[in-house]
Amino acid sequence: MSHYDLIIIGSGPAGRAAAIQAGKLKRRVLVIDKKDKLGGVSVHTGTIPSKTLRETVLNLSGWRERSFYGRSYRVKEDIEAQDLKMRLHKTLDYEVDVLEHQFNRNHVDTLNGVARFTDAHTVEVATEAGEVTRLTAERFLISTGTKTYRPDTVPFNGSTVVDSDEFLELGQIPRSLIVVGAGVIGVEYATMFSALDVRVTLIEPRETFLDFIDRAIIQDFTHQILENGVDLRLGSAIDKIEDAGKHVEVSLANGRHVRAEMLLFAAGRMGATDKLNLGAAGLETDHRGRLEVDRKTYRTSVPHIYAAGDVIGHPSLASTSMQQGRVAACDALETPTLPESPWFPYGIYSVPEISTCGMSEEEMQERGIPYEVGVARFRETSRGHIMGLEHGLLKMLFSLKTRRVLGVQIVGEGATELIHIAQAVLNLKGTVDYFVQNTFNYPTLAEAYKIAGLDAFNRMPIPEEYKVGRDTKKAKSA
Repeated sequence: MSHYDLIIIGSGPAGRAAAIQAGKLKRRVLVIDKKDKLGGVSVHTGTIPSKTLRETVLNLSGWRERSFYGRSYRVKEDIEAQDLKMRLHKTLDYEVDVLEHQFNRNHVDTLNGVARFTDAHTVEVATEAGEVTRLTAERFLISTGTKTYRPDTVPFNGSTVVDSDEFLELGQIPRSLIVVGAGVIGVEYATMFSALDVRVTLIEPRETFLDFIDRAIIQDFTHQILENGVDLRLGSAIDKIEDAGKHVEVSLANGRHVRAEMLLFAAGRMGATDKLNLGAAGLETDHRGRLEVDRKTYRTSVPHIYAAGDVIGHPSLASTSMQQGRVAACDALETPTLPESPWFPYGIYSVPEISTCGMSEEEMQERGIPYEVGVARFRETSRGHIMGLEHGLLKMLFSLKTRRVLGVQIVGEGATELIHIAQAVLNLKGTVDYFVQNTFNYPTLAEAYKIAGLDAFNRMPIPEEYKVGRDTKKAKSA
């Protein structure tokens, strides 16, 4: 029986970051993953595949150039599923190769198989060959991520009725597509395939969607996707999903029916913890299979067992999972480290992109914070004209009391890149003055920060110290 300082179950972003951190601390660390290729959901069915697919769609469809050359413009006339998969597989192979190299360089041991606890300090790992290995450790990190939610009422068949994992293996691009669930995954795939001129119907049982995003941004986003051809059905509860052979038919509670060649069910995910036998380690999960942790250290209710990544729920981002894994490893191995920053960016890789950092206008109102809003549209920037952008919005929220920026929301091209300027200013407690005083490269989309900053600045009260400085100058000149 082998003994380790830290055993990590799952090699996704949280497990990867934790393992490398432990390796750099020269501790004996093992990563267990059920797949023969490392990387977890993030590399194989989640973050990297969906973002690669998006980039491929936008490139081959000529989407970014259509404002200049017309809606019929395409880089490749007949785009097939194989065209999408070619770039996808190249990217995934590269990601796995980089990860394996990082593990080797940092002396991280790996083992393929399904792990289950037998007690609080011991796991058994069953390999595909039928072998069972028992391992012990001083500390454990659970970073198994999530799996697709597959209710019995949905007739999954792996071809015309699929979940988000199976969707990546599609044999051909459908002419029409129904997406059930207007969460992040559903919205990303619905807008992606709409860019391929697939007729997409996006169904969401609730009256609203992406509720954690500022409502003004969602309104602008909704306008854009409707204009792009997505048929958005909000408040549409589903009575029945029927696989009719040549098509899939969805019956809605309001009496309407929707028909398409394929249906993607993307309504929620579950923590991938069912095979871990957590009860033997003294742990319990919630109804979604997720673990509760101390959000500063990522310890579970069992002090020597940690959990990080999507398996602990919100925010369920690859970026935050990496941070969580690193912090958890440092705490587990009793090594001081910097705490996580309070503000982190949220990115949705839809078409168009959405990215936010800090509070929304609705949160500001709920907290009773007096505020001012600054808005800039990408078409107001020279770079926007050069790129042919007809849409795009950057919105900033400033405290009237402290002048600090408290929230930034962006919808449009490059939103997930642009948001990092806001993140830096937020975490450094910067004010509206930063955006007014500083120069931004011209022409760039980042210039929208200057426009939005001035928009708010011109409506905000002038601080007394500014007035004093001005009066003093007048007195001296007199």
